[in-house]
Amino acid sequence: MSTPTPWPELANVWIPVGVPGYSGASKASRQVVLDDRFGADGWRFAHIVRGRVVSMTEAIVEYEEAYRCFLRDRPALVQFLVTRCGNVYDDNVTNVHDTDYVQPDTVMNHYQDISVRRVIGELVDDAAWPDVTDTPAETVDLIDLGTGETHHLPRAKGFRGDGLLQIRDPLSPGYVLNPAVVPAHDPALITTLPNRTDWYHVEGCAHLSIEAFWQMSKVVEVRYDRFLALGPGRTEPLAGL
Repeated sequence: MSTPTPWPELANVWIPVGVPGYSGASKASRQVVLDDRFGADGWRFAHIVRGRVVSMTEAIVEYEEAYRCFLRDRPALVQFLVTRCGNVYDDNVTNVHDTDYVQPDTVMNHYQDISVRRVIGELVDDAAWPDVTDTPAETVDLIDLGTGETHHLPRAKGFRGDGLLQIRDPLSPGYVLNPAVVPAHDPALITTLPNRTDWYHVEGCAHLSIEAFWQMSKVVEVRYDRFLALGPGRTEPLAGL
C-alpha cells in the first residue's frame, strides 16, 4: 500500500474508481490485489443506483425485487418450483445453506438462489397464492434435476418436491431463473457500456437483465487519501483485477 497523504480529512471521502465487472472465481484474488493496493479498510464495493452511490446491501434489494416481479408474473413457473423442487442452488449444492447475501467466505458470490428462496417463502404467507404452502423444516434426499445425483439437503420453505434445481447453467432445467434471463424490473436500473461485452450481455435479455444491472452498476469505491497516495498508479487503479 502507498504512503498516506498529509491530508487526514480525506480519509472520510470516498470515490468510485472503476467498474470491476464480474468476479466469479477470482473473488479472493481480487480482494488480495485491492487490499495490497488500498489497505483492507481503504476500499469497498458499492453500486450506482438511480444516480446515487449506495452500499451492496441497498443495491441487492433491487436484485431481489427483480426476482419477485419475475416469479409473481409467472404462476406456472412458481407451480413447477413448489411441486417439483425441494430447493435451488447456483454453482454448488452447498449454496442451499446460505441465507445471507453478504458472503465473505464463499468462493463465488451467489444471489439468485437466495432471491428465489426468499420470494417463494413470502408466497407461503400470501393468501393470493393458495397453492404455495408451508413445508416442514427438514433435511431430505433431493435428486438434482440436471445431473440425476442425490443429495441430502435442507428443504426450502414452500418447496414440497423432491428435486434439486441448479439455476445457473444453460444446460440445467433451472436456466429460466438465471439472472441474465430475469429482466431488470425498473427501467431506471438499465445501463450499458459501449464496446464492453461480458457473458451476461450475450445471454438472456442482455443489457436489460438484472445481472447486467448488478455488474454494470458495481464500482470499486476507494478512500480518497489512499487513491491520491497511489501517485502515477491513479491512472489504472484497478490494474490486475
